[in-house]
Amino acid sequence: MMGQASRRPPEASLNDAQLLDTQRAFDSVAEDYDGPRGNNELIQRMRTTLWDTVCREVSPGSQLLDIGCGTGLDAIEFARRGHQVIATDWSPAMIGRTRSRAAVAGLESHVVAMHLGVQQLDQLHEEFDGIYSNFGPLNCAPDLRGVAEECARLLKPGGKLVFSVIGRICPWELGHYALRGRFRRASVRGTRGPAAVGMNKHTIWTYYYLPREFYRAFAPLFSLESYRALSLFMPPPYLVDYYRKRRPWYERLGRLDDRMGALPLLRDMGDHFLIVMRRR
Repeated sequence: MMGQASRRPPEASLNDAQLLDTQRAFDSVAEDYDGPRGNNELIQRMRTTLWDTVCREVSPGSQLLDIGCGTGLDAIEFARRGHQVIATDWSPAMIGRTRSRAAVAGLESHVVAMHLGVQQLDQLHEEFDGIYSNFGPLNCAPDLRGVAEECARLLKPGGKLVFSVIGRICPWELGHYALRGRFRRASVRGTRGPAAVGMNKHTIWTYYYLPREFYRAFAPLFSLESYRALSLFMPPPYLVDYYRKRRPWYERLGRLDDRMGALPLLRDMGDHFLIVMRRR
């Protein structure tokens, strides 16, 4: 069992200005986030892993909460599979895209999109069978222990959390930037406290976690079911050009991810990790 939680010291917490920076960054890319920036081949591969995990962990027809829904790709997929989804995001532009996607798909009765940040979960009063979050919205949470408490309040007893979180140790990233002499960029995931990550001339304020660091905030209220690496042998999604040049070779690496990504030590590395927890 991993260690117990302690709240992040106030000086390490994101302030309102930093939260707005992050909101503006995602607003600025919402229009084209379904394309290469937010849904290339490597992202789709990771996305499918989360879809299959959620559907394995919750019953058919479940009520789900999506934290950080982006343009709604995950919410729509789960609605198509028969679930009811409340999709939330801190970016109003992303919520607009999610609502449009649900309307085009004829799934407005199955997907409710709400402009709500991860720091605002106290405004929800529904009860859920499962809560998921994909591609790191929880890395931008100013108070992870507070998120854990709200998730416990919103989940039914025995309900599941399935989170895809940006990890602290990404061998591909370390090697890619170190070989180019960009040592400061190579070490950014080692930052203690929020790191400023540029996107589209804006800043996303991001915490990086080892799986055990992330789980500490949830340990008092949730049991750890499993976790695994995502994009360990495969390159991270922003290096998709490597994949496109030698697709068959990288697909072999992807199969190594599938077979070995849940092994001890290896599961602590990768671009992201996928963690599953059960409400006590």
